[in-house]
Amino acid sequence: MKIALICTEMFTVPPIGGGAIQVLIDGVTPHLSKEHDLTIYCITHPDFPDREVVNSVEYIRVPRENYVFNVGKELSKKHANKEYYDVVHVFNRPRDLLIYKTAMPESRFVLSLHNEMFKEGKISTEMGNLVIKAVDKIMTISEYIGKTITSRFPSAKRKVKAVYSGINLNRYKPVWDKEVQSLRSELRQKYGVDDKKVILFVGRLSAVKGPDILIKAMKQVIKKHNDSVLVIVGSKWFSDDRIDDFGLSLRQLAESLGKDKVIFTGFVPPSEIPSQFLIGDIFVCSSQWQEPLARVHYEAMGTGLPIITTNRGGNAEIMKHLNNGIVIEDYTNPEAFADAISFLLSNEQEADILAKAGRAFVETNFGFEHVAKRLENLYLASIKRNKP
Repeated sequence: MKIALICTEMFTVPPIGGGAIQVLIDGVTPHLSKEHDLTIYCITHPDFPDREVVNSVEYIRVPRENYVFNVGKELSKKHANKEYYDVVHVFNRPRDLLIYKTAMPESRFVLSLHNEMFKEGKISTEMGNLVIKAVDKIMTISEYIGKTITSRFPSAKRKVKAVYSGINLNRYKPVWDKEVQSLRSELRQKYGVDDKKVILFVGRLSAVKGPDILIKAMKQVIKKHNDSVLVIVGSKWFSDDRIDDFGLSLRQLAESLGKDKVIFTGFVPPSEIPSQFLIGDIFVCSSQWQEPLARVHYEAMGTGLPIITTNRGGNAEIMKHLNNGIVIEDYTNPEAFADAISFLLSNEQEADILAKAGRAFVETNFGFEHVAKRLENLYLASIKRNKP
């Protein structure tokens, strides 16, 4: 198949600036390109040429300003030269798909949704129906996101399919792997936690991610486990290390626990994220919002960490309570997190069972090779679908 992957205008590919969509595209590309011709459309970046072919994959980078128009123009050029795509995969921009389809009408179109892009306020009923009629398949990053579409647009049900994301299993090694012991030790020494029990948070420093709840929980954890420390990896936004009012309030809250009980790493480049997970003994996702399905779960499972998460959005679709993690229902309550953390710290054998179950689950289902195969099947299904 000839396949076009149209990224959002947020970040470029490869994902040197971050972005879950960009990471996904970059992750499946080596696998899809073995059997198919790929073209990736994304924004320009000073580190990359506007056009290049790398490992048989064509990259077309256009300015972020007027991004949709620029991509549409590139598609129109291809169409004029009779260079048709079998499938055009549009990421997370439903309205833009209509423009792209006008430029490349012969192609089948797949729309993937990574957020609640079909909720009221995001898209009108009329526009939503137009997109659903125009698209051949709709991929959602979780069943939760799928339900946010079909509850409002029942006609989309036959087109919606959940395709979970994943990780590069070669980059996320479990903490017990001999290959990573030296790096794990080095990183823990760097942050001064080599003799501590590290509770790890990785994510944006935003209220919806709940780092404040986690810091409050640590007050109770420290009473039982004085050797425990919370390491918070991340900044307020991708590539932005400035401290806003919320970030300042987190640091003030952390100071109330005593010296070196909470460590903030600041912004970490996407290329270093896999190694940052090696710092932890326990991973906590304290999301307060209806999370589509945070990719940190795949990353923490890949690293072989016992996981505590919240039953928000799609998180619990891959995290099963007391199977491969602990799922908290009372997600606004710091004490619920404190109890879960203390349980894992006090019961190392149970924590190890959860960690190993998580790693096995990822190895079987969520390597990028698995994701690429599921995408390929979705593309083939879009081609087989009879046009209206």
